[in-house]
Amino acid sequence: MRLFIALNLPDDERQRIHEAAEPLREAGFPVRWLDPELFHLTLKFLGQTRSEIVPVVQKVIRKVSGQTRAFSLRLEGFGAFPTIRRPRVLWLGADPSPALRCLKQDLEWGLTSHGFERETRAFHPHVTLGRVDEDLGAGVFRGLDDVAAAMEFFREVPVDSVDLMRSQRLKDGVRYSVVERFPLLASQPGD
Repeated sequence: MRLFIALNLPDDERQRIHEAAEPLREAGFPVRWLDPELFHLTLKFLGQTRSEIVPVVQKVIRKVSGQTRAFSLRLEGFGAFPTIRRPRVLWLGADPSPALRCLKQDLEWGLTSHGFERETRAFHPHVTLGRVDEDLGAGVFRGLDDVAAAMEFFREVPVDSVDLMRSQRLKDGVRYSVVERFPLLASQPGD
């Protein structure tokens, strides 16, 4: 199974993001836009995972989520990887708050002790909005930086669970499904 660990967004938030990203889609850049139902924030990509390893992954996520308080995720700012002039991925940014960083780090350490490779790249939390399938050259995306800079979006989204997700490639795209949802600890008043 091809697996990853993610924070899924409520349907109404996915729709708000989709509506906010309309200027990007209308600008006509050669981007393969994702369906809003696929919007999520990846915490850890596991890749092809043997079925006998899945219970170990679930145990790690259960332990980490059981020790992590629910928190708010701040979404804002549109951008692209690796650069806005030669993008491969267009995204909506997420604030790398201490709560989000700790959750990511705890998952990394827990999984590393079970043979999963530790992510060494800097953590840039984001929601992928679209992908560019090939290197089309910088000139094709002229003006993308202006469109992205002119867009305003700010949302605080409650995070109360972590999901183990399965990714399946189909003829007409990709489908994500929740293997298991792991609730976070309830927030205390004043948190």
